Amino acid sequence: MASVDELKAVLKDTLEKGGVIGELKANVRAAVFQAVDDRSEPKPTLSHENLLINELIREYLEFNKYKYSASVLNAEAGLSEIPLDRSFIARELNIIEDGNSQSVPILYGILAHFLQGQVQRKRFENSKEQHLKDANQERICLPQSSTSDAYAYRNMNR
Repeated sequence: MASVDELKAVLKDTLEKGGVIGELKANVRAAVFQAVDDRSEPKPTLSHENLLINELIREYLEFNKYKYSASVLNAEAGLSEIPLDRSFIARELNIIEDGNSQSVPILYGILAHFLQGQVQRKRFENSKEQHLKDANQERICLPQSSTSDAYAYRNMNR
């Protein structure tokens, strides 16, 4: 026969795996937040930009199954229970989506866009470094003369 401590451990493990404990913790956090939240002090009006940002974050949280974090965001930011339509958010951000991009949160597409730009900047920087290296090699090949002669020679050969 199992001891009481073993039964507690099995029960706790089962509840954790089923997400029950996480949900209870999130509900307690939300309840504490609501109890502490000063309803007499009006919240500032939410700007259009902040509304879009909150919706992007909500979509990301829900996609990744961070439902407890999403519930706290919804409560704290005062978001409606129904998210803004994804096509509306895409239009507002001037994003053109294809079939692949619609399967992931818009934030992923935004991140991919900037990471791609970062790769292009790195390519440009590497190209620029190579250009400077080549220019330095041109200077090395020049006969000993004044700096202005070297500058004129280098610009003549471009």
